[in-house]
Order: sequence, then structure tokens, then C-alpha cells
Amino acid sequence: MLFDLARPLGPEFFLFNLFRYLTFRSGAACMTALLFSFVLGGPLIRRLKRLQRNGQPIRLDGPDRHLIDKKGTPTMGGVLILAALVVSTLLWADLRNGYVWAVLLLTLGYGALGFADDFLKVTKANVHGLSGRAKLAGQAIFGLIAAAWIAWLTRAPLGTGLTVPVFKEVLIPLGYGFPVFAALVMMGASNAVNLTDGLDGLAIVPTIIVAGVFALIAYLVGNRVFADYLQLNPVPGAGELGVFCSALIGAGLGFLWFNAPPAAVFMGDTGSLALGGALGAVAVAVKHEIVLGIVGGLFVVETVSVIVQVFWFKRTGRRVFLMAPLHHHFEKKGWAEPTIVIRFWIISMILALAGLATLKIR
Repeated sequence: MLFDLARPLGPEFFLFNLFRYLTFRSGAACMTALLFSFVLGGPLIRRLKRLQRNGQPIRLDGPDRHLIDKKGTPTMGGVLILAALVVSTLLWADLRNGYVWAVLLLTLGYGALGFADDFLKVTKANVHGLSGRAKLAGQAIFGLIAAAWIAWLTRAPLGTGLTVPVFKEVLIPLGYGFPVFAALVMMGASNAVNLTDGLDGLAIVPTIIVAGVFALIAYLVGNRVFADYLQLNPVPGAGELGVFCSALIGAGLGFLWFNAPPAAVFMGDTGSLALGGALGAVAVAVKHEIVLGIVGGLFVVETVSVIVQVFWFKRTGRRVFLMAPLHHHFEKKGWAEPTIVIRFWIISMILALAGLATLKIR
């Protein structure tokens, strides 16, 4: 919005020319979302505490200390993240850009599903919200719409192709199967972040790290000069998603202020489903879906640990891990929560560097 308002004023007031620069608007979006979170966070958390007298329902089969340490902590903190993210993006992004609207639609759609899930859990005072089928169906619908929109916005044959990191000339044509593949990427990323969100600060920092990587990738593929230099597939217009990712970073940092151990609020499915979906949608738009699996490798490992646990238990009646997802396994082994969280952050940073390396290795 501010981009459109400032553009006519540029010739007369040179300061307004700053709004033309993607880097300036990305930094401004980050700071706006951060300040918005700081201002709104306290009142929102107090409101959530009044509405949720018993806080988020705690799994009885989880680590025993959760029944004591986390009891009474309100959930739905994802509302804070989404509000800061959406307001900042609408203020600083070029609203004529279709990629921005496609990613926003997907993010808000997944956020609505997560909100419904959290609402049912809180009102029914148990850990069962929306059924798994209902959530997957909703995610699939929003994912297919966003994927088809993104494919339509992107020039052919790139729009329906899958790029492979390191191999600059490899483009796997998916044709009409691309929306299905892209929707699965968004759904997978959404549910992976959701599974990772089990300890204070565990999911939000890796999300911030991944968003930072994709803010850079969006800027590079959206700039023809940098894309040609790095031998990346250029995606005209995708650079505007750097503003979205920067807003996500600011919103995430603002939420972390309140979610740092001991957490004053949990993001809940409202936040985790939306954030994971947002990362997946951005990865699809900038044509780096496989790189998302590398940069977000922590989320992948957490998801795989659940799949392995369920599969092996059904086959043999025995468990591979003491508890899944993986972070609960280490809790059961006696690791302190801050130790698990910080070590997982370090792993996420290492994977981010590995993902960035693929941009130069050709």
C-alpha cells in the first residue's frame, strides 16, 4: 500500500524514492511486524488468558513435566504472528503482485484451519480438535488453489516444472500434475512445522531461519542480473516475496519474545499450520521446493521420526524412539528443554547454510 502511495511522490520528494527499493521495503516490513508484535503481544496474551482459563490442553501421554510446567499456558498465539505478518505485508509489499496474494491466501487459509482446530481443543478441553481428514482436506483445497495460481503467474515451462538444485539445466516437467505436487509441498511443510512445535521456541526460530534463506532466494530469482550470474531460473515478480518473508521474520521474532522459555503463550495450530504453509508456498513460487527440504531439514527429520515410529509400532508392537516427534525422545532421555531447543536451532542453522550453498554450486 505504501509503495503505491509513495511512487507518485518520488519525482518531487527524493526520500520517497526509497520505497522503490525492495531491500528498503523488506527491512521496513521486518521492523513493522516486530514493533506490531511488541505492542499487541501483551494485551493479546492477557486476553487469551482470560478466555482460556485452563490454557492449552496437555497430552496425558506426553512427558510428565509438561503437565506441571506448561499447564495453564494459553494457545492461539499464532493470531499475533498472522496479524503482524499480514499488516506488515499489506503496508510494504507491491499489492499489484500476484505472488504476494497467492501466498497470503494460502497462509490465511491454513491459519483459519489451525484456528478452528485450536478453538475446538480449548472449548472441549481436550487435545482433539478438527479431525485429521478435515484438516488434510482443507489444506489440500487451499494448496491446490494457491498452486494453480502460482503456476498461472509463472512463465512456461518453468511454471509447471520442478527445478533440481546443483543441476542448472535440469527442469522436470510435471504438467498438470504440478498443482498436486505443489499442494503436497505446502501440506507437508505445514504439518512438519506443526509436529515440530512441541517445546518453547523450538519451531519459531527454525521458521525464522528458513524465512531468512527464502527472503534471499526470492530476491535473487526476482532479479534477472543476480539470477543470470548464479545461473538460477529467473522468476520475474517473485522478488516481492522477500518483503513477505522479511515480515514473517519480524513477526516471528516478536512472537519469540513471548514464546521464549518459559513461554507466556503457545502459537498453536493457528501459527504452526500457517507458517509451514507459508514457507511451502514461497518455495513453490521461487521454484526451490527441493531446497526447502534441505533448509527445513529439521522439520523433515521431526516428521520422519513420527512416520518411522508409527510404522514400526504397527508392524512389530515396539517403538524406535522413546517418544515421537524426535524432540520428545530426547526429553525422555533426560535432556533439559533449553538444551534440546538450542541444539535444534544450531542444526537448523547448519542446514540453512547447506541450502544456501546449493545456490552457488552448479
